[in-house]
Amino acid sequence: MNKHKTKFLLRLEEMIGKGSLFTAEQDMAPHLQDQRGRYKGNACAVVFPSSTEQVAEIVRLCQQEKVSIVPQGGNTSLVGGSVPDESGNSLILSLKRMNHIRSIDADNFTLTAEAGCILQDIQQTAADCDRLFPLSLGAEGSCQIGGNLSSNAGGVQVLRYGNARELVLGLEVVLADGRVWNGLRRLRKDNTGYDLKQLFLGSEGTLGIITAAVLKLYARPREIVTALVAVPSPTAAVRLLARLRAASGESVTSFELICQRGLEFAERHLEGCQLPLDAPSPWYVLVELFGGRADRSLHETLEESFGECLEEGLLSDAVIAGSETQRNKLWRLREGIVEAQKFEGASIKHDVSVPVSEVPAFIEQGAEAVMAMIEGARPVPFGHVGDGNIHFNITQPAGMDSAAFLARWEEVNAGIHDLVVSMGGSISAEHGIGQLKRTENMRFKSEVEIDLMRKMKSALDPTNLLNPGKVI
Repeated sequence: MNKHKTKFLLRLEEMIGKGSLFTAEQDMAPHLQDQRGRYKGNACAVVFPSSTEQVAEIVRLCQQEKVSIVPQGGNTSLVGGSVPDESGNSLILSLKRMNHIRSIDADNFTLTAEAGCILQDIQQTAADCDRLFPLSLGAEGSCQIGGNLSSNAGGVQVLRYGNARELVLGLEVVLADGRVWNGLRRLRKDNTGYDLKQLFLGSEGTLGIITAAVLKLYARPREIVTALVAVPSPTAAVRLLARLRAASGESVTSFELICQRGLEFAERHLEGCQLPLDAPSPWYVLVELFGGRADRSLHETLEESFGECLEEGLLSDAVIAGSETQRNKLWRLREGIVEAQKFEGASIKHDVSVPVSEVPAFIEQGAEAVMAMIEGARPVPFGHVGDGNIHFNITQPAGMDSAAFLARWEEVNAGIHDLVVSMGGSISAEHGIGQLKRTENMRFKSEVEIDLMRKMKSALDPTNLLNPGKVI
């Protein structure tokens, strides 16, 4: 280690105290690789500030010493957004120790949380006050709210409550020059100029470091109705969605599409995954509705709607959960698809969105394109059809070498992304850009968009201090 680097690390340690700085390779290792194992980098250290003031001090020091910063939350990014490059010149700034709920205002339906708070803990804190924080996704037991907001996370309840950026009223952000912007306003109406928080939401730590946020809360549902429905096609699923939204007065919270192959994978490999219907179907939908009264009115609405749709051929069978245990079993089927794919070999993955009306055509044309490229490829499309977000994953052909299959990743991605964009869609619905999609993102953005993005980055981070090599 050179003298300059040693001096820098000593100054860091003086700022935040011993035990808040990792420099040993074995200590840093969990922070240097993404959870999929696709990206692995290096860093000069991992630092764990415990306050906004410490974050600001660290940023100012890094600015002086020209050391880049990679902000990191739960490191659950699926696009390499929280992994440093291989140079070893970056500092990883982990927000995990900034994990306090600063306040909760039940009457105002708001909660103020630091960036390192685990999403599940925020959900529980809201529930303890008879409120709901609706952001919900598979990694909620380990992901942190700062990362959720920086990547504009989605999840299973976007249909009703919106993406992460729509659940925020105010932010506290440390800027690239070490100044702190305190925008922790609890207001739903504030028409006094540019909405600055939107610059940082979804920017993946490239414009500023989110240290706290004012989050929107909602009334807790008094009735939750969950059902698994067998449908003949994605077209029927989209029509069923429209019917249920109208019949329930927009009470549909989740509407998840599941293909037969994905469900077969889950049944084959995972304990507790069993289809609760009498006969298999080419497609399924997991639908969930939230209601404000515990009077079974939504249950009755769902039963009545299913009866009508059965006569019209929009569905062939359905089961409504009769208990919390049964509800959990239905969700286990949906959540098990991702896990089960691992047992079938390598997967080429896509997180894309198209207008809801275009979902059936996208799935059909996407499957045809992939199977034309790779004989025997097994498409496993599933996901949040209620908001047009399809996880279009392709499992390797049976018996094919995994490395040979994964070598086709960029070719397959390009074909699917071309199709998505031709339908007015997005190549990243909820996972962000990170490292994985940076080049592809530039391929589809207009010159005007690219110019505006670069000008924002240059204005807020002129020395490229924050999360370099990500997004743009």
